[in-house]
Amino acid sequence: MFELVLRAPGALVEPVSDALIDELAALSVSVEDADAGSSDEQALFGEPGLPAPQPGWQRSTLRALFADEAAASAAAAALLAQDWTGGLLLQALQALPEHDWVRLTQSQFAPVAITDDFWVVPSWHEVPAAARRVMRLDPGLAFGTGTHPTTRMCLRWLAAHASLLSAPGARVLDYGCGSGILAIGAALHGASDIDAVDIDPAAVQATADNARANGVVLRAGAPEAADGRYSLVLANILATPLRLLAPLLCARLRAGAHLVLAGILERQAEALIAAYAPWLALQVDEGQEGWILLTGRRAPDAG
Repeated sequence: MFELVLRAPGALVEPVSDALIDELAALSVSVEDADAGSSDEQALFGEPGLPAPQPGWQRSTLRALFADEAAASAAAAALLAQDWTGGLLLQALQALPEHDWVRLTQSQFAPVAITDDFWVVPSWHEVPAAARRVMRLDPGLAFGTGTHPTTRMCLRWLAAHASLLSAPGARVLDYGCGSGILAIGAALHGASDIDAVDIDPAAVQATADNARANGVVLRAGAPEAADGRYSLVLANILATPLRLLAPLLCARLRAGAHLVLAGILERQAEALIAAYAPWLALQVDEGQEGWILLTGRRAPDAG
C-alpha cells in the first residue's frame, strides 16, 4: 500500500479529490487541515444543529491510498502536469506498513459500562466480569454504539426504570432508532412490545440485525410503522428535529406515558422545554459532557 500526500489550496480540494478517485485509481482520499496543531488551525465543523462556520480550510492536506507505487507515482505526475492544478504541491510518496486493518479498527472500540452491571460489548470482546446484563453491538452504518453521552444517558434511564418497561401492557417507541441500541436496551430490561423506527433504511436493517444478534424481539420499520400510543417514547436525535417533532411525539404518548429526549446541548434546554410545554413539562434528568437528557410524563388523565 502506498500513500500520496498532497498540499492543496481550498479551491482545489474537491476537484483533486474527485480526480484521484474517479480517474487515477485511488482507493481512498482523506482531507485534513494543513495547519492543524498550529496557530493558524481553523475550526471547520460547528456544534450539532448549527451550520458550519466555513465550507473548508484555506490549505488542506490530501492523503490518497494506492495499491502500489506505480499507481501512486502516475497519479502524482498526472495531477501536477495539469494547468488547473496550480498551487498543488507534492509532499510525500511513501510506502505504508502492513496492518491488520480489521484488528486495528476493532481495537478502537472497547466495552462500555452503562451501569455497574449493564454493559455494551462488541462481539469480538470478552464480556467483562462485572457485567450481568450485556448488549452485543458492533460499530456499523447506523449511529449508536453506546460511546456517546446521549446514548449512555438514555440507557441509564432505561436501566433505572426496568419496572416500567416490564409492566403489563407497556409499549415502547424508539423514534430515530439508528443502530437500535435504545430499543434493544429496553428489551433487555423487560419490554416486550417495542417499535423502533427510522427514516434511514440502513438504520432499520441495522436495528433488525442487532435485535436478532441479541436474541430480542422488536418491530423495526419506517416512522409510519409506529401505531397507536405508547407508555414510553424515546428519541435520541438532535435539538432542531426534536423541536419540530414535538406534536408528533406527544401524540404518541398515552395517558401517564413517559417521554425521554436526548441529543440536546445544555444551552438548548430552554427552547426544547418551551416546544413541549403545550403537552407536558420537561425537566433535565441528567447531564454529561455538555449534553443533557430531558424527560417528562404526560398527565395520567391526558386525552
